[in-house]
Amino acid sequence: MILTTKARYAVMAVIDIADSKSGQPISLVTISERQKISLSYLEQIFARLRKAGIVDSVKGPGGGYVLSKDSQLITVDEIIKAMGEPIKMTRCGNVKKSCISSIKSSKCKTHHLWNGLENQIYQYLNSISLADICK
Repeated sequence: MILTTKARYAVMAVIDIADSKSGQPISLVTISERQKISLSYLEQIFARLRKAGIVDSVKGPGGGYVLSKDSQLITVDEIIKAMGEPIKMTRCGNVKKSCISSIKSSKCKTHHLWNGLENQIYQYLNSISLADICK
């Protein structure tokens, strides 16, 4: 299974914000120190999270990031998809080509097996909210 570091770190960072009891914005420096994630890597991650509407940035002294909506409404699946790097179980490059090679004109025998597993993983991750994890 391929789950990128970027997706794992995004989930860790957003949980860090969701788990904050203060309700105050959390700086990337704070998240970087607590989660042991490079600050420059977090900047890339949070640009995508902000674009996806998962977090909002707060400017100025005491600024940082807050969740854009209630933690019960944000799923792990949503965070991973915001990174633009889907979980892949098949070796297919895209949906149209599937795993059809130039030699064979049909899908590999295990295509539906691995594709079904991908769907199960996404269903599972879609069923878990940040609030569930922070309980």
